[in-house]
Amino acid sequence: MLPILIRRELLNNLMTFRFSAALFITLLLVVANTAVLIQDYEHRLGSYHASVKRHQNQLREAKAYSDYMLFVDRAPNPLSIFNVGLDKRVGNLIGVYHGFVPSLWDAEMHGTDNPFLAFFSSIDIVFIFEVVLSLLGLIFAYDAIAGERERGTLRLVLAQPVRRGHILLAKWFSAMTCLLVPLLISLLLATLLLTTSASISVKANDFVRIGGIVLAAFAYLSLFYLLGLFISTVTRRANTALMLAMFVWGFLVLVYPNLIRAAHAPFVTPARVQARVQSAKNQIQQIWDELKREREQFLKREGVDPDAPNFEGVWELWFHADVDAMLLAYYDTEHTTVLSDVPPAFEKHIPLVKRYYVFMEPLTIRAAERTWRIRKPVLDDVFVRQAVMDRLWLKLSPVGMFDSAAQAWAGTDLGGMQAFFAAVRRYRLQVIDYFYARDMFASQQWFFVEERKVDWRALPRFSFERSDVLMHAKRALPDMLLLFLVNVALFMGILLVFIRREV
Repeated sequence: MLPILIRRELLNNLMTFRFSAALFITLLLVVANTAVLIQDYEHRLGSYHASVKRHQNQLREAKAYSDYMLFVDRAPNPLSIFNVGLDKRVGNLIGVYHGFVPSLWDAEMHGTDNPFLAFFSSIDIVFIFEVVLSLLGLIFAYDAIAGERERGTLRLVLAQPVRRGHILLAKWFSAMTCLLVPLLISLLLATLLLTTSASISVKANDFVRIGGIVLAAFAYLSLFYLLGLFISTVTRRANTALMLAMFVWGFLVLVYPNLIRAAHAPFVTPARVQARVQSAKNQIQQIWDELKREREQFLKREGVDPDAPNFEGVWELWFHADVDAMLLAYYDTEHTTVLSDVPPAFEKHIPLVKRYYVFMEPLTIRAAERTWRIRKPVLDDVFVRQAVMDRLWLKLSPVGMFDSAAQAWAGTDLGGMQAFFAAVRRYRLQVIDYFYARDMFASQQWFFVEERKVDWRALPRFSFERSDVLMHAKRALPDMLLLFLVNVALFMGILLVFIRREV
């Protein structure tokens, strides 16, 4: 009996206008928007390559090792076309320096905005699914039970030897089959557009990630269909079910997510944040004050006045906190001046300068590491904890669950961004190891120009590979499980109501 019911429901859905409308609207929105998103990605990629070239030229212009300027640019994620997440909201430029440990919150943005693409490129494919698929799921479901009850066909079906659970299962299976047609076709065409673009490199693992997004979209679509089916089961009239479904859709998709994003609902009071930041400032100031005292002691041992003009302002470091914006930042000044020519009177001081940098640079590196151990928990408390709590509140809506899972699959979530900046910190350690291996701090090329040019080609190169598919799946798994558990709970609730309700 179940195959007969599925065939009946499938034919009924395929012959309706709403199926044709769903297919047309989904294809139109997804394919047209994908073309715009590809243009936006190509623009961001061009800006990335231009920035990398500019920074390479700046590095080649440095004539001494201490004058090095290392910048790491974050390339745009090709899968941000599916879910932009934090890919365009987090800084994509970070400086690398041995006396400072960089973090996500220290990154800057280089110019990537195109005013003609800014509006449309903010609407990614997942956003279209969040709005359109949820609406289609409710439209397919609102009259599934209430409409048949009004027409009297439900009573005729139940007069046959058929289980009510089979009726619900047949309706869900046939509706999801019809809704998967526009979903899969639109995603297939979007993927084809990606693969035909010369600037977008889609690897085999990326197709697995896209498959994960499709699976999350299926669970999200099923959840809204079951919501509509529940409304259709508890109401007597199809018109009432439609109005109630539209209200639920508007609240869950449009009102609640934007309300949470606007409210931010801080779980840490501004006073607590200010106290936390001030405490970190004081501890970090103590570290740099200690470094300054060690520097002064070294200079005194060498018979040099610490306040002499040649050493004035050396390693003046501080920690800045903007409490209003809750943004922590760390700054430092240039510590030396590159000399193009060494006066004869200065030559006798070269051994002292070498000893100075051999003594100070390792101390500065260790001070930066100590500073990072203080900054990291503060940054996590101010930013990461708040972002996690906001995400938890968003998960009270299906939109939050789906968006979080899609971001994890695409690698545009907070975990994906943190993985990049963790790679930047590892790169900084590689640069430091390179300096130590070459005994660079004791080299005369560290602090002034010689005829022999600095070989920047030997410097370690930064490289970053996105996390493997298993890591993406691990980050997406909690939200995927939550989506499927809500689906099961909704189906069981519908079944209980349908069994007990009179036709």
